[in-house]
Amino acid sequence: MTVHTTITSPLGELLLVGQPTPDGGVALTSLSMPGQKNAPAVHSSWVHDRDRFSGIARQLSAYFAGELTSFDIEFTPSGTDFQRRVWAALEEIPYGTSTTYGALAGRIGVDRGRIQALGAAIGANPLLLVRPCHRVIGADGSMRGYAGGVERKVELLTLEGALQSTLL
Repeated sequence: MTVHTTITSPLGELLLVGQPTPDGGVALTSLSMPGQKNAPAVHSSWVHDRDRFSGIARQLSAYFAGELTSFDIEFTPSGTDFQRRVWAALEEIPYGTSTTYGALAGRIGVDRGRIQALGAAIGANPLLLVRPCHRVIGADGSMRGYAGGVERKVELLTLEGALQSTLL
């Protein structure tokens, strides 16, 4: 059975999708944002179950309030071996920091000729925000390729203190 709910956030309404766990919680399968590339659509066979996501919702609220710097969320396994290797490396990028595609590739032993494949694996991350792909930026400091939109990437990095707010 697949369960889902939505929660309101500073980034818009987030869609949470998961598989029920025996303890009454959920293993998160997907976290997506409005307008996100390749975001899942709610299927008629999915069950709306806000209660199962209450722990995840609390963690997300604390994150947006600046009170939580790392998530403790059970995920369902997905992706290819290469994607899982890249995603594991994303989870090691500390809150309040960023890294480049090249540095991430070097850390996990991906040669420079496969940076595009690394970028594709990052872009296929089904757990935006909680698996922090927003912390990967271009070598020149540019904000590149965030499935939730570059504006949201900037918002998240600013929230975490990795970017300074701009005065207008």
